[in-house]
Formats: sequence, structure tokens, C-alpha cells
Amino acid sequence: MSTLDWLARHAAERETAGLRRRLSPRPPEQDRVDLAGNDYLGLTRDPRVTAAAAKAAELGGGGAAASRLVTGTTTAHTELEADLAGFLGAEAALVFSSGYLANIGVLTALAGAGDLIVSDALNHASLIDGCRLSRARTQVVAHNSPAAVAEALARRSEQRAYVVTDSVFSVDGDAAPLAQLADVCARYDAVLIADEAHGLGVYGPGGRGVAASAGLVGAEHVIRTATLSKALGAQGGLVAGPQAVIDHLIDTARTFIFDTGLAPACVGAAAEALSILRAEPELPGRVRRNAYKLYEIATELGLTASRPAGAVTSIVMGGPQAAVRAAASCAGQGVRVGCFRPPSVPDGRSRLRLTARADLTLDDLARVRTALATVAALA
Repeated sequence: MSTLDWLARHAAERETAGLRRRLSPRPPEQDRVDLAGNDYLGLTRDPRVTAAAAKAAELGGGGAAASRLVTGTTTAHTELEADLAGFLGAEAALVFSSGYLANIGVLTALAGAGDLIVSDALNHASLIDGCRLSRARTQVVAHNSPAAVAEALARRSEQRAYVVTDSVFSVDGDAAPLAQLADVCARYDAVLIADEAHGLGVYGPGGRGVAASAGLVGAEHVIRTATLSKALGAQGGLVAGPQAVIDHLIDTARTFIFDTGLAPACVGAAAEALSILRAEPELPGRVRRNAYKLYEIATELGLTASRPAGAVTSIVMGGPQAAVRAAASCAGQGVRVGCFRPPSVPDGRSRLRLTARADLTLDDLARVRTALATVAALA
């Protein structure tokens, strides 16, 4: 018997439960309406963004060639960081190779054994993993409950405490009460870390995120993380906050120190996308309106959908097999949707996730209605 024989049995069990994952390559050009990706502002294929990426690759090469602390930092990296900090109203910002690495980096660098992290029950996996790797005591509290956070902080014995939350949650699409959470943190001498992955470019004034909408720009006890791979149509992650925090990350964040720097093409693409967002501040409102239209279509058809705060609305299907069938039905109608099953969501709460884009057309929305009508017929 081979040591890895259990893998085949495990795969068969997951197949029976409707939990097998398979890669589905998409062609460079497709005629489907894409509601599965995170290209919220429609900038991934914008000619200005792709031209900037190509120019950056020609100048800087196919990769950064080294970690940021060796020779992997270019003037383009530091210029992007300054632009991001200015856009977000932060003292400083630091770019990582992905949003996942940014979240793990900030949590493991700031929190450790003898500290407390209070984590929302529906936080993204990158935040959960960062909490685990930090070795701090982690207390998971009820979703979007400032009262539960306050209770956890009031009862703590640890000197240092951090409250961690998504700003816009990636599955249900609702927003965190950041203003109330920041007040609780100030009252109990804790630091708030908010992941703006689904807020940047979508929520708040000019797409500056939920924290900006909550009046937290410049707050000394608030740190923001985000990704460059969603609204900004590129790849990479960032942490924005006080200069002292950024300096500490450069010194101690392992996912920054021991990782190759973000590729020049990604830096160039993100910088151009940020420039477009500054010049076209109406884009965030457009994507939110389209998200609400998706929500309206789903509810009008009798489906159970979440009201979107940003670009995401989810349609609860129940079991994983039902969600897989519904996603396949949408694909057959020319609409690609996300299909979320355990462990991404709780048992019995498998769902379709629809992500809006700023560039959806009336024809696109009509195709979505037709596709969701077939889902409603299956339910």
C-alpha cells in the first residue's frame, strides 16, 4: 500500500459530496458574460492598462528578479506605493506580491504569542491564515458585531490587541461597520486592521474604500490592506497605514522579506489603473449600480440573494450539488458565475456568487436575467 493511497479515496468522497474542484481554462477571448471574476472596473483588458503593463515589462523585465530588500525594488515600486498612500490618505504604503501575502505579512509581523486577535466569523481565508500563523490568541466573534468585539476586548488579559475584518465581505458582499469597530478599538486601546480587497475601487469617495467612507482616513489605530488584482485589474497586494507600521513590516514581515518583488508588468498595470480611477471617479458608482441590478434580477425571479454593499451579490442554493448544477446552467446560457461550496461557505449554504463590473451592458444584463431564470426553474 502506498503512503498516498488515501488521496484517491479522498477524491472519490469529495466527488460524491459535490466538492471536487477542477480547473476550467478560459480562452483569451470569450463571448460569455463574466460574473465570476473580480475585474470590478473592467480595467484588466483596458488598452491603457495593458499598454502600461507591456511598457513596464520592456523596461523592467519579465520579473523583479529578487526580493524587495535585495534588488527587487525599482523606482516604479516606490512610485506606486507613494501613489497608493496618497490615494488612500495614509502616511505610507507597502506593496506585496499578492493580497494574501499582505494579510499574512501584517498579521504575523504585528501580532504574536501573548497578543490577542479578534477576528470576524466571516473573514477571508488569508486573514484566518494570518491569525493562525501569528501564534496570537485568536477569538472569533459574531459577524459584523461591534458589541461582540467590545466584549472580547474588555475581557482580554493581553496588553496588545488587534481587531481584524474584511471591509466588504467576499461572499455575501455586505460591508463591515468600520466606524463602530474603530470606536470600539479606540475605547479599548486596540488596532483595527481592515482588508479593503473588495472595497478599494468600489466603495467610498472615489473608490477609496469603506474606511474612507467611515471617516477613518489618517486614524493612527487603523491599518488597511488591499489587493491590486480586483478593481485595479492587475496583481499584487498592499498595506497602508502609519509610517511606523510600514517600517516595521519592511524589517519583519516574512512574506515581504523572503518573497520576490512584484513583477514590473503588474506594477505598471496597477499604476495606470489607479490613474484611471482618479480620472474617472464615476466608475465605483457604476459598478455598485450594476451590482444592485443583479440583485434585483435575482430577487424578482424569486431567488434568495444578498443585498450588495459593493460589487458582490450571492444567491444561496443550499447543497453543493445544487450550486454546481446552477453554475453549469448559467454557463450553458453564456454567463459565467462563481460557485462557492464548503469549506468556502458553511454546510447547507452553497451559493452562486455574482460579481458586477462597471462595463456591463444592457445586453449583458438581459443575458443574466435569462440565465438566472433557468436557475430559478431548477430551484
